[in-house]
Amino acid sequence: MAKTIFVLNGPNLNLLGSREPGIYGRETLIQIAARTEACAKAHGLGLEFRQSNSEAQLIEWVHEAGENADGLIMNAGAYTHTSIALLDALRAVALPVIEVHLSNIFAREDFRHRSYVAPAAQGVISGFGGQSYELAIEAMARLLGSKGKAKKKKK
Repeated sequence: MAKTIFVLNGPNLNLLGSREPGIYGRETLIQIAARTEACAKAHGLGLEFRQSNSEAQLIEWVHEAGENADGLIMNAGAYTHTSIALLDALRAVALPVIEVHLSNIFAREDFRHRSYVAPAAQGVISGFGGQSYELAIEAMARLLGSKGKAKKKKK
C-alpha cells in the first residue's frame, strides 16, 4: 500500500494567482496541487492536498494526519508566525513534518523570520515558489524511504 502524505495549506493560499503576484507568483493553488500530486505519484506516494483559512481546521487535519498519514508537509501561511496551537498539534503526532513556503520568509519582514512550525519539522523549504512543494515531496520520499514507515497507524 502506498504511503500517504498530507499537504496542509493555511490562510490566504486559496488566493494564489491573484494575491501579491510579485511575491507569490501567478500560479494558483490548484495548479500547485496538480504539480505536487504528479510528483507524489512519481515517487509512489498517495497525497491529500488541503487548504483552510481556519486555524482550528488545520489543527483537526494535523490530528487526522496523525491517524492516517505517513508524513506531513505544511505551509501554514501566516499561522507559521503566530500559532503555538499548531506547533503543539504537530508535536503531538508522530510524523515527519516538512515546512514549506513559496517565498523566502527570511528575506521578508522581520516578523516572518520566526516560525512556530519549524521546531516540529525535519526541515524547511522556502523561496522556490510552487517548486517548494515538489522539493518537499522529494525530501519526504527520502525520509520515508530511508526510515521506512514513520509510525504504525492506529485503528
